[in-house]
Amino acid sequence: MDEKGRILVVDDKENMLKLFAKILGEEHELTVAADGARALSLLAAQRFDVVVTDLRMPGADGFQVLEAVKARSPETEVVMMTAFASVSSAVEAIRQGAYDYLQKPFDPDAAALVVARALERKRLKEQAADLRREIQGVYGFQSLVGKSPRMREVYQLLEQAAALDITVLLTGETGTGKELAARAVHYQSARRDRRFVPVNCGALPAELVESELFGHARGAFTGAVGAKAGLFEEARGGTVFLDEVGDLPLPVQVKLNRALQEREIRRVGENSPVPIDVRVVAATHRDLKAEVKAGRFREDLFYRLHVFPIGLPPLRERREDIPLLAAHFLDKHGKVHHRPLEGFEPEALRFLTGYPWPGNVRELENAIERAVAVCSKGLVGKGCLPGEVLQEQQGGLPVDVLLGMSYREAVQVARERVSRDYLTALMKEAGGNVTRAAERAGMERESLHRLLKRYSVRSDDFKE
Repeated sequence: MDEKGRILVVDDKENMLKLFAKILGEEHELTVAADGARALSLLAAQRFDVVVTDLRMPGADGFQVLEAVKARSPETEVVMMTAFASVSSAVEAIRQGAYDYLQKPFDPDAAALVVARALERKRLKEQAADLRREIQGVYGFQSLVGKSPRMREVYQLLEQAAALDITVLLTGETGTGKELAARAVHYQSARRDRRFVPVNCGALPAELVESELFGHARGAFTGAVGAKAGLFEEARGGTVFLDEVGDLPLPVQVKLNRALQEREIRRVGENSPVPIDVRVVAATHRDLKAEVKAGRFREDLFYRLHVFPIGLPPLRERREDIPLLAAHFLDKHGKVHHRPLEGFEPEALRFLTGYPWPGNVRELENAIERAVAVCSKGLVGKGCLPGEVLQEQQGGLPVDVLLGMSYREAVQVARERVSRDYLTALMKEAGGNVTRAAERAGMERESLHRLLKRYSVRSDDFKE
């Protein structure tokens, strides 16, 4: 929004319009209307940041102007002007969405201050809306990178879950992106304007879990010097994300189950119930059905959480997404560290797609961030990758990875791999002698040098 505010002043008294032209005209873009009908016409044609309107006017009155503003431009702030006898009506206008009112006669400086505050409130609301849109973009379903069939199925389930105000259970190995998925569900749901409160159940000390979740009364236990609201209360109207819910102690599981069933909690040390309005998204890397059979997880809570289960696949089961994820993380961390790398050498991509990634997407991102730190420019080579990724990988690329590439990409990867294997065997046979190897390969010595450098094959490694 421009520094100058767009202000509309509506009053059937000419002297009042001249007063506002004097106190606001130089600092803001001012438009005036001599009656409510003219104001309604202007509001239909353009948007204003603040509307200052008299309450009582012939024709359309201030309430009709207020209604038109909120219908066409809800973010626009409205200031009512009223005589003393109509103050109660101005208060009613505030209940209906007006920002404030000015009681006639008023001090010009006081009027300018009220308009300035209304304009600032409008700007703050716009900034908050921009931030919400940014957050929704960051945590939208597009933030879950991948085009594999498994991930397309996950996207569809997450979209369905976001549209329904029900409990969601996310399952999958550590590092598969369960919290990112939970945030996507929240920020694409009707609760997006309220808080998303993540709780790592496995990281909380057993003796403090109940207090953290449900709060406590003053003196409920040693160290409880004051009453404290729990995370369920702090998330009022929003979403509580219970990460690693399978790690909750059994006594807390009982109270969580009751909270979900009754939609109320009890603070530690209190008997009075506190109603809650939250959506629960839980996540675990454990097999909760097996935990139930082992007696470590309550069956009733399992079914309370298992309303809408979504399983996130490990990275090794969607290898065709690895090049896409790697490119995404390369762009992300390249911008953070101001290193605009161009991509990956085919040999590096072969190692990335062939590695099993036990730490899943989280491990892959860490590996790419390391590569960004090690490589300063150009393409990321295999020498920039962590040692564990470079362990000897036997055989060709998995079928799912090959099918995730175009024919040109697959042929290039194969050509690069064969070229490196050939150069390695050639230098080994020649004992590291570049001249002899060039003759054996039927090429110029300089050309072989260029190839050795390109594929990171060191002649010294083969000298006897």
